[in-house]
Amino acid sequence: MAQRRIAFIALCIGLAGCASVPMIDQSIGPLTAAAAKPEIIGARGPLTAQQSKDLLERLSTEPGDAGRLQRHLAIEEAVAGSALIAGNRTQLLRDGPASFRAMFSAIQGATHHINLEYFIFEDVESDGTHLGDLLVAKREAGVAVNVIYDSFGSTATPTAFFDRLKKAGANVVQFNPVNPLAAKAGYSPNQRDHRKILIADGATAIMGGVNLSTTYQRNQPVTSGTKPALHWRDTAIQIDGPAVAQLQTLFLDTWSKQKGLPIQDATMFPAVPAKGTAVARILGSTPDNAVPRYYVTLLSAMRNAEKSIIVSAAFFVPTVQEMEDLTGAARRGVDARLLLPARSESRPSIAVAHSHYSELLEAGVKIYETHDLILHSKTVVVDGVWSAIGSSNFDHRSVILNDEVDAVVLGSETANELEAMFADDQRAAKAINLQAWKDRPLWIRMKERYALAWQKAL
Repeated sequence: MAQRRIAFIALCIGLAGCASVPMIDQSIGPLTAAAAKPEIIGARGPLTAQQSKDLLERLSTEPGDAGRLQRHLAIEEAVAGSALIAGNRTQLLRDGPASFRAMFSAIQGATHHINLEYFIFEDVESDGTHLGDLLVAKREAGVAVNVIYDSFGSTATPTAFFDRLKKAGANVVQFNPVNPLAAKAGYSPNQRDHRKILIADGATAIMGGVNLSTTYQRNQPVTSGTKPALHWRDTAIQIDGPAVAQLQTLFLDTWSKQKGLPIQDATMFPAVPAKGTAVARILGSTPDNAVPRYYVTLLSAMRNAEKSIIVSAAFFVPTVQEMEDLTGAARRGVDARLLLPARSESRPSIAVAHSHYSELLEAGVKIYETHDLILHSKTVVVDGVWSAIGSSNFDHRSVILNDEVDAVVLGSETANELEAMFADDQRAAKAINLQAWKDRPLWIRMKERYALAWQKAL
């Protein structure tokens, strides 16, 4: 992955068309008396005001949480661009092995179709089974297999792997081919599909930060005498229920834009009954959006935080407004904490992140750095009731250049799980001390200042 990230940077710098991050109106923030009540859609249609109120109470574990949740929802409703969907069952998946087991189980259980959209798409293995073998077997059983892979992210994947899937009858689409002669939807080499989506039968989906990459298989110990590969720390989420339809819509929209063979839409949206109690919305962001939906939703959540903001970020190259909203929250007494990597597949991104530490620490933001692993997780929890899990990094690329996908899950249950994960990671991380940070050598600070010139490409 490191070589891909470095090439990413070179690609963006080499192109004149690097866009600018839009400024989001500061009025997207405090809740006014005129804010509309959020609409929540259940398996049988929109919930009544009383049903919504009862649901919010059930999603909360503390007396004050229901009010905080109501305020977050009312503000987010206007900017998210997708409905809140009730009746879902969610399960957090920690790291590659657990995610792969869930993915392979979903594929194995599919009876109609399997849709896959990944930045890195490789022939990964789980418990002795290879992805290619499993997908070919499902095709032989009559299950449709549709694959979107990012041409740049999957550069290292052998062509023979895709050829084998095509020969078995799978439909395979390259997203924005790097080779201009292969492009079908216009040549946009700097716009990448950074999403990680698996959909089985329109009823089960897995998404988050985990690519179909063999790097996640290196979490096991290696033989003595060889240098152990670093553990990849990541998070994905499985969603079963009506909210999967929003992911399906995103997949089919990308498929259409990339000129994939026609897919019968009617078969992609089965009637899915309620599977659980989780309320969620899916946010798909693309450079086509005049207003980046997840970015605006994230800023809105941070601006309205009353108690806490807890962020796990693989790449922390914050925009001006992300910095303003994080530091502003900390200054008004919000417990703002960041879990960031001390080392990464992208060294320039670490330098840029470090250049912001002093300002963050002075404002009261707490920073913890992970060591001896690669942090690739992208999660945010606000006020113990609002959670986001997805592919979006805290960087400029995710806002203006990539296709991304993120799930916002409402309620205390998922938030508490993510907070417990964060606490576990925090215990193994190193807290950054402000005074010690200010005393670091001048040459290091100069290196960080130089890296800032690259931050829009990171």
